[in-house]
Amino acid sequence: MSQPTAAGDAAPATMRAVVVTRPGDLDALEIKDVPVPALRPGWVRIKVKAFGVNESEVTTRKGESDPEVTYPRVPGIECVGMIDQAPEDSGLRTGQQVATMMGSMGRSFDGSYAQYVTVPVTQVIPFETSLPWEVVGALPEMFQTAYGSLTTGLGLRAGQTLLIRGGTSTVGLSAATIAKDLGATVLSSTRSPKRVAELRAVGVDHPLVDDGTIADQVRELMPDGVDSALELVGCSVLADTLRTVRRHGTVCFTGALAGQWTIPDFTPFMIPGGVRLTAYAGEAADLPAEVFRHQLQAIADGRLKAPVAKVYRGLEQVRAAQADVESGTTPGKHVVVLDD
Repeated sequence: MSQPTAAGDAAPATMRAVVVTRPGDLDALEIKDVPVPALRPGWVRIKVKAFGVNESEVTTRKGESDPEVTYPRVPGIECVGMIDQAPEDSGLRTGQQVATMMGSMGRSFDGSYAQYVTVPVTQVIPFETSLPWEVVGALPEMFQTAYGSLTTGLGLRAGQTLLIRGGTSTVGLSAATIAKDLGATVLSSTRSPKRVAELRAVGVDHPLVDDGTIADQVRELMPDGVDSALELVGCSVLADTLRTVRRHGTVCFTGALAGQWTIPDFTPFMIPGGVRLTAYAGEAADLPAEVFRHQLQAIADGRLKAPVAKVYRGLEQVRAAQADVESGTTPGKHVVVLDD
């Protein structure tokens, strides 16, 4: 396995990157030689060692993102690697292991499908670990979204009950492991009976098969309702998810795996009395460095599991990785590793 190592020599003048010059199918992902991005004030340059491949990057490649995304564009909303260059007052040093994610990376400025990437200092998370890059590379966006949803979105505490709607997604699997580490009892849903074992494998206490409505199943287990629910499927099932939560409990809307982001003819009266509805869409700052370090140590100790679906070697495998993400047949995170 590829292990974290110290940074090498100074960056060359050019690098290899995956570039989308125009929206399209997988052929739109072209490997090109491009200039290494220059450092700008308040930014750092990272030598990329691994990055996760996400559904949002498939959307960018297809041209289905919001107007923030312009072309040509190097996709990639997250990565892990080592500091190649940083401002003296940043507190970061050359060769330091770091993670970065979100903040318009791969959208309004070039992202991580490359040998080097530049990002604002504010979206860099330093860490130290001996875990292999293919494991660490699966974590930043996935853990940030899961952790932020459970803490900022839900305020989940030890001893509480949590429903995860969309449990076999990467965020759903991560949320289950983090929630168990926090001391919660976890219910989690899947549409396929064949995937119940995947939920049990990450510590889910009560796997549920979702046929479009699960409120009755949840109430059989928790007659008063769960304390919190994490909505990852979307607006098509939100009304049903709201019915699973106890009075003064909370539903956090974080994702829309089913593709529906709005509710036609929405009325606030669809929310059951006393149930709170919130949302989460955070950034790197929502995953504090000390929390990320705790999660890395928990993985090293075997208390948390990184749901890695498949590892790909080199930029040449990005098309295959996006094809696998788009097919949705393999649960977990798809990670591309760039070896020296």
